Amino acid sequence: MTFQRKSKQRGISFFGLIFVGGVLAMAGVIAAQVFPTVVELMAIQKAVQRAATGQSVVEIRSIFDKATEIDAISSIRGKDLEVTKEGDKVVVAFAYEREIHLAGPAFLTLKYAGRSK
Repeated sequence: MTFQRKSKQRGISFFGLIFVGGVLAMAGVIAAQVFPTVVELMAIQKAVQRAATGQSVVEIRSIFDKATEIDAISSIRGKDLEVTKEGDKVVVAFAYEREIHLAGPAFLTLKYAGRSK
């Protein structure tokens, strides 16, 4: 008579599967809300690069405001830009925050900043 040893079961329980699924679903919802802000950041960086070709502060802000209308940028305006000169080069910098409501009193705050090259 030979006895076979029972091997331990491996895997994830049903409740573990539900928990992992819930965590992945929440991460997916947050990622879906963050993605548009990243796309908007890239549009802002492109508009800042375009605006940095201007000669005066008024012209730079005007170029940026036109780009915000075209690209549907709502987080920042031309008056929020910081325009400086480094040597003979015009540098346009920006910084802003976006808040995403998660649940109840919880918010996700994203801080974005950048400058022209």
